[in-house]
Amino acid sequence: MNVFLREFRAYRKSTITWVISLSGIVGLFMALYPAFANDIEGLNEVLANFPEAIKALVNITPETFMSVLGFYGYLLSFAWLAASIHAMNLGVGIISKEISGKTADFLLTKPVRRAEVVTGKLSAVLAVILVTSVAFIGASYLAVVATGASFDGATLLLMSSTLLLLQLVFMALGALLSVTIPKIKSVVAVTLPTVFAFYIIGAIGDVLENVELRWISPFRYFDPAYMISEGGLEAEYLLVVAAFVVAATAATYVIFAKRDIHTAV
Repeated sequence: MNVFLREFRAYRKSTITWVISLSGIVGLFMALYPAFANDIEGLNEVLANFPEAIKALVNITPETFMSVLGFYGYLLSFAWLAASIHAMNLGVGIISKEISGKTADFLLTKPVRRAEVVTGKLSAVLAVILVTSVAFIGASYLAVVATGASFDGATLLLMSSTLLLLQLVFMALGALLSVTIPKIKSVVAVTLPTVFAFYIIGAIGDVLENVELRWISPFRYFDPAYMISEGGLEAEYLLVVAAFVVAATAATYVIFAKRDIHTAV
């Protein structure tokens, strides 16, 4: 519990910053929707002239884009990117900051097992992610209601909840990297290339209409158009997310338990 409280307090300010930022983004973006909705025909003509590759690259689905949930789905892809960077930053930092700060050996001299250290740190990160996701869901609901358009609340909840699923994926990946990379000097130097690589792979897969690439990029596991039309998530991708999060988390425990921790000099 001490590890959890210490970590959660450490993330308090950054969590508030992320909550305000994500809420502000969704509020500002959805405030533009009424202006677009007033000129649907004109915008449809513009979209019709866009090359298919460009529409795939920026994740625009013309069939749903002008509905309020379709417009929200377009915003969602950018919120996913930002939240994934945040989650992976937290995941990479949980162990690596103790090693780079040469405090890991001091921490392990305390009467606490390594598994308890990982549990405390992961629980704190999970709490931060949950706070961020709940705030985002609430901000999304208020922003969509403020547009005055009619929408299905269950579908909006489903769409906004995918932020949490992606955060779990990148938190687990970050935690795994934090115990497998010998020494991480900069968390950002690991996080940004990794997250953007997955995002670009997903975009290339859409442009090339390559289904195999979709399996590689978590950013393409949750299709807003599918969620709007079917009111659910694609089960096969949901299973991949669950399996990866469980496997990466278990591997983090196992590797950290066996890892040599050098004393600070």
